[in-house]
Amino acid sequence: MPDSPETSTDEHLSFAAQQDIPIPYLARIRSYYQALGYGKPYVWAHYSSVPFTPLTKPLADCRLALVTTAAPYQPDKGDQGPGAAYNGAAKFHRVYTLSSDSEPDLRISHISYDRQHTTAEDMRSWCPLAQMKQCAAKGEISGLTRSLLGVPTNRSQKTTLTQDAPEILERITEEGADAVVLVPNCPVCHQTVSLTARHLEANGIPTVVMACAKDIVEHVGVPRLLFSDFPLGNAAGKPNDEASQAFTLGLALQTLAAAPGPRTTVQSPLRWSDDPDWKQDFYNIERLSDQQIRDLRADFDRQKDIAKREREKSRA
Repeated sequence: MPDSPETSTDEHLSFAAQQDIPIPYLARIRSYYQALGYGKPYVWAHYSSVPFTPLTKPLADCRLALVTTAAPYQPDKGDQGPGAAYNGAAKFHRVYTLSSDSEPDLRISHISYDRQHTTAEDMRSWCPLAQMKQCAAKGEISGLTRSLLGVPTNRSQKTTLTQDAPEILERITEEGADAVVLVPNCPVCHQTVSLTARHLEANGIPTVVMACAKDIVEHVGVPRLLFSDFPLGNAAGKPNDEASQAFTLGLALQTLAAAPGPRTTVQSPLRWSDDPDWKQDFYNIERLSDQQIRDLRADFDRQKDIAKREREKSRA
């Protein structure tokens, strides 16, 4: 009798580990915040229909815009470097633009990326600006818009839809963007850029989202998604791995050009690790002690207060 898939010595006939699937962020986050005592779960944006604008000319003739949720470094706002703890003071609350010709210092300490399995030491793993410049130099795209754009991570879907996404559309239209690459980092970032991508597509601008939280982006509903099964904070490739970063952006651009219609998802074949156990850690309440849960609740409340004060100052 031949071996069963579970016992076969032929690796091509063996099943993957049961946990070797994309992280179910929506379910994890719901359980996590309920365990912290926050009651009614957050309602994520969800659409049944998805706008889609085809790319009407070759990529080599397209000027691309880049939208990120990373924050410009603010020296007066505490530690924002590699491995920094969550830093609510470093948040930004309005769309920003920086010259795409510059070498901006962007950080992600203001959001909930996967601090256990990555360190945020290489900006190129969450912001593919340098790699996009290389594509332009090779003639794979015609160039970049003059501005890199930052969209704030916002739990308020109304604010994203009525304020931030229209502002992104206005700015990239002024700069002649033919298409847009959007790169989120934390769970709420993924919702933010998905809503922004939908708004751009509904107004005639093709988009592709490079993301690590597949279920959140697909739950919202976007035209094109390149999914990398990596820890949050690495949607543009593995840190300090130029080959991974080049491959990831190249696959995103192929998805942008070749998607046949809305809800096109392409999964990168790259793996973070041969051991999939890292997927069991992020926001997994089953791996936390009662004391850890109490400590997390206290820190979350403290960070909410900090972020609220910073938001109020930005509006003043």
